[in-house]
Amino acid sequence: MEMTLQRLGLGSVGSIISSVTMPAGILVLVAMMVLPLPAFLLDTFFVTNILVSLLVLMVALQTNRPLDFSSFPTLLLIATVLRLGLNVASTRIILGSGHEGPDAAGKVIEAFGAFVIAGNFAVGIFVFIILVIINLVVITKGAGRVSEVSARFTLDAMPGKQMAIDADLNAGVLTNEEARARREEITSEADFYGAMDGASKFVKGDAIAGILILAINIVGGLIIGLGQHDLTLETAAESYIMLSIGDGLVAQIPSLLLAIATAIIVTRVSTTQDMGTHIGHQVGLFRAWVPVSGVLLLIGFVPGMPNFLFLIAAAIAGLAAYFVRNGPPSDAMPSAAGELSGPDGAAADSEENKKPDRIELADITDNSAVSIQLGYGLIEMVDEQTGGPLINRITGIRKQISRNLGFVIPAVRVRDDMSLSANQYRVRIGQTIVGEDIVYPERKLAIPGDTSAVKLQGIDVKEPTFGMDAVWVEAHKQAEAETNGYVVVEPETVMTTHISHVMTKYAGELLGQDDVQALLDNLSGSAPSLVQSVVPKLIPLHSLTGILRELLAERVPISDLRRILETLANLAGKNLTVAESAEALRPGLAGLLIQQIAPLSQPLPVITLSSELEHMLISMARQSGEAGLMLDNALAERLIKSVSQASEKAAAEGRQAVMVVSPAIRKQLSAIVRHHIDDMIIMGFTELPDSRKITVIATISGDDDKDQLPA
Repeated sequence: MEMTLQRLGLGSVGSIISSVTMPAGILVLVAMMVLPLPAFLLDTFFVTNILVSLLVLMVALQTNRPLDFSSFPTLLLIATVLRLGLNVASTRIILGSGHEGPDAAGKVIEAFGAFVIAGNFAVGIFVFIILVIINLVVITKGAGRVSEVSARFTLDAMPGKQMAIDADLNAGVLTNEEARARREEITSEADFYGAMDGASKFVKGDAIAGILILAINIVGGLIIGLGQHDLTLETAAESYIMLSIGDGLVAQIPSLLLAIATAIIVTRVSTTQDMGTHIGHQVGLFRAWVPVSGVLLLIGFVPGMPNFLFLIAAAIAGLAAYFVRNGPPSDAMPSAAGELSGPDGAAADSEENKKPDRIELADITDNSAVSIQLGYGLIEMVDEQTGGPLINRITGIRKQISRNLGFVIPAVRVRDDMSLSANQYRVRIGQTIVGEDIVYPERKLAIPGDTSAVKLQGIDVKEPTFGMDAVWVEAHKQAEAETNGYVVVEPETVMTTHISHVMTKYAGELLGQDDVQALLDNLSGSAPSLVQSVVPKLIPLHSLTGILRELLAERVPISDLRRILETLANLAGKNLTVAESAEALRPGLAGLLIQQIAPLSQPLPVITLSSELEHMLISMARQSGEAGLMLDNALAERLIKSVSQASEKAAAEGRQAVMVVSPAIRKQLSAIVRHHIDDMIIMGFTELPDSRKITVIATISGDDDKDQLPA
C-alpha cells in the first residue's frame, strides 16, 4: 500500500486525505444547493456550521499576529458558502413542507424559532433585525474599513520595508536566509491584507442575503400556505414565520461569530502574546483601577441609583486595583547592576547572596572585549520574554563581521547602567567608550530620501552611524513616513547598525594573541608544516598579532591566513617593521577587500588624485622623513571636503568608492583621511588586481574650482 502511495507521489495517507477532503467538501456544498436534504441531515449541517464558526473564532482569539492565521480568508469563504448552501436547503424544506408544522425543517430550526419567538412573531422578527444590524452595520462595516486601510497602507509601505531589509542585510544584521524570509513575510502580509479586504465583502453579502432569505421565506410561505394548502392565516403564520425566523437565526449566529473573528484578525496587533494575555497585560494598571473604583463608589451614594450594585462594582474594582498593585510583575526586570541574559552574555549573579558592605573584584572590573551599556528604558529590547530582538541581532552581526574579516569577533557583554538616561546606550571596546546615542523603543527612526518633501513631526536627531539627518516618529506614523519617501528603521536596527559599524572600525583592537593562536591551530589541521616553520621560528606570535591588527585597522580581511604566512616567510630576511610587513601583505590580500565592496561583474568606483597634487604630496612626505606626511590646515581641509563629497555622491547611488593613490603616500594619507572619514578605504594602485575593471568617479586636485567630482 505504502509503495503504491509513494509511486503516486502522495507520500502518506494524510496527504491523500488532504488532497481529497477539500474538493469533496466543495462538491458537497454545491450539491446542498441543488439536491433536497432530509431534516435530520439538515440538523447535522447546522450544528457543523456552528462548530466551524466557534472554532474559527477561538483560533482568531489565540493568534499572536494576523499572519499566524493566514488561511482565514479562505476559511471565511468556505464557511460563507456552507451557510448559504444551508439557507437554500432550508428554504426548500420550509416552502415545501412548512404546512406540516413547526418541526418540518428539523429540530434545530424549530428550537431556535420557538426559543426566540416565545409566542410573539414580532419579537422574533425584531430580534433578527437587530442581530443583522449589529453584524452588518457595526462589526462587518468596521472590519471591512480596517481591512481596506490595512491593505492600502501595507502595499504603500512595502518599498520602505524592502529598503530596511536591504539596509539590515548590508549592515550584517541579517543573513541572506533571514533577509529572504523577511521579504517573503512582507509579501505574505500584503497578500493577506489584500485577501482580507475582499473576504470582508463575503460577510457583508452574507448578512444582506440573510435579510432577503428571511423575507422570501415569510412571504413565500404565507402565499404557499394560503394558496396551495388552504391554511388559515393564523396557522400559516405560526408555521412559516416561526420556521423562517428559526432558519434566519440559526444561520445569522454563525455569521455573527465569523464577523467578530474577522474584526479580531484585522485589528490584531502583532505581539508574542495571545489576545487575552495581551489585553490583560495592558489593562492591568493600578492607576487605572483606582479612579474607576472611586467613581463607582460616588455613584453608589447618589440617591435613586441602584446603590447596592454600584457599591459591589466599586468593591470589585478596588480589589482588582489591590491585586494589580501587590501581585507578581508580569515581566521580570534585570537587576540594576546585573548583566542581561542572552547569547552574548550570561545571566548576572544574584545580588541577594552578597553582603551589603562587601565589594567583589568582579564589581569593579570588566574584562569583556566589547560591552554595551543600556539605560533602564532599553531593557525591554533585550528581554527575550517580551520578544526583545537585540541580543539575537547582535549575535547575527557578530557572525557576519567574523565571516567578512576572518576571525571570531568576541562575545558582546550587554549590561544595564543606571547612570545612563532612560533611552541612552553606550558601546565600549575594552574600557574605552567608542560610541553612544539615544534611541526610543516606542518610536521609529525615519530617514528622509531624495523625494522627501514633507517634514515629519517628531524628535529631530542625527543618525548615529552615518550622521544623516533623521527624525524619531511615533510608531503609528510609519505608513505616512514611508508614503512621503522616508526610510523607516526599527530602533533595534539603529542600534545594531551602529554596533556593527563600531565593531568593523575597531576590529584591529578586538584581535588578541589568543585569537591568533586559535587561527593558527585551525590552519595547522590543513597546513601543519607551514605553521610550524613560520610561527614562532621566523616571526613571533606577538609580531604576527601586530601585523594582523594593522590589516584589520583598514578593513583588510585576514581570512586567507595561509597566504599571509607564506608571504611573511618570504619577507623574513628583510627585517621589516610590523607596519612595513602589513603594507607588504596588502597587495596579496586586497582582492578579499575589493570583492566585499563591488561584485566581480561591476567596475570598482575609484577616487584619484590629480598628478600635480599627488607629486606634491610625495615630495612633502619625503621632506618630512620619519615625521610622515604633514599638510597645512587649508590644504587638508580642501582635500577632506572633496573626498567627502565624492564619497557621499557614490553612497547616494548605492556604491562605495575607494580612494587610490601612490603606494609611497598611501599609509600616511590614509591616517589623515580616515581620521575624518572613518569608513573611507584608501589603497595603493599596486594593490588593484589586474583582472578588475575600475571607473574613476572623481579626481581630487586640492583646489575646489578644479576638482572633477561626479555629476
